[in-house]
Amino acid sequence: MGAGHDHGHTHGGPVPTGTAANAYKVRLRIALSITLSVMVVEIVGGIVADSLALIADAAHMATDAVGLAMALLAIHFANRPPSGNRTFGFARAEILAALANCLLLLGVGGYVLFEAVQRFIEPAETKGGVAIVFALVGLVANMVSLSLLVKGQKESLNVRGAYLEVLADALGSVTVLVAAGIILATGWQAADPIASLVIGLMIVPRTLKLLRETLDVLLEAAPKGVDMAEVRAHILALPGVEDIHDLHAWTITSGMPVLSAHVVVAQEVLDSVGHEKLLHDLQGCLGDHFDVEHCTFQLEPSGHAAHEAKLCH
Repeated sequence: MGAGHDHGHTHGGPVPTGTAANAYKVRLRIALSITLSVMVVEIVGGIVADSLALIADAAHMATDAVGLAMALLAIHFANRPPSGNRTFGFARAEILAALANCLLLLGVGGYVLFEAVQRFIEPAETKGGVAIVFALVGLVANMVSLSLLVKGQKESLNVRGAYLEVLADALGSVTVLVAAGIILATGWQAADPIASLVIGLMIVPRTLKLLRETLDVLLEAAPKGVDMAEVRAHILALPGVEDIHDLHAWTITSGMPVLSAHVVVAQEVLDSVGHEKLLHDLQGCLGDHFDVEHCTFQLEPSGHAAHEAKLCH
């Protein structure tokens, strides 16, 4: 790192060891149990009513169950303590689970769309009354699961992936109810594959949004809501700071943003104020104005950057 001073400080206390999703383990377990139960009910209902929309919703619930299980498994690994070789532990496991959830959702969306087109080619006789009963069961269960995850989805990409799975199911149940009602009232069987198309089209856009956010974390983009130009401006505005370089900010996992920077300080300021006071001011600047608590600063006197290895620039 050169001849400067390396300091890693956390504003307002130690770095939290648990990930944002860890607080929602119990709720995820309950949602998983509900999802598995309703999945079985909807499969039976889809077969009895010969409803593709109901079977499509059950198939989506099956992937929800896999997604919720992956989210729980990822939380287990993500909250294991760091080791000498894995200094952040397995925190990224939750982001990988979110990515896997995206792929599952896209696969289900594509399958439902394909099957809906097939139903237009080869129509089937759907029993609207039976489909309504089973869809209502699914909707009530999904609403319970959504209420359990609605808060956590704002704090963790991993939980958000699970939340979106359940939300798509709830929307699917509503769509099945509408289609079954139309079939029951008018006998128009095309309502069932149309409902399936709507379910598929509701899944894909939300999944692509989650996928983009997940890839941002994996590609180490700046944390959401952190404007790097503003961060630079705030640091440069501190008394004695002459320049800043090698400024990096990224996210290890949801709720764990990290920042590092080389800060060039006038030598007379370092001599008069001291490193600890300046580091405290830097931490206060980042902690008060930006949602970044875990920061590492290297303080350098003027002209030091010219002596650093080329790879540091």
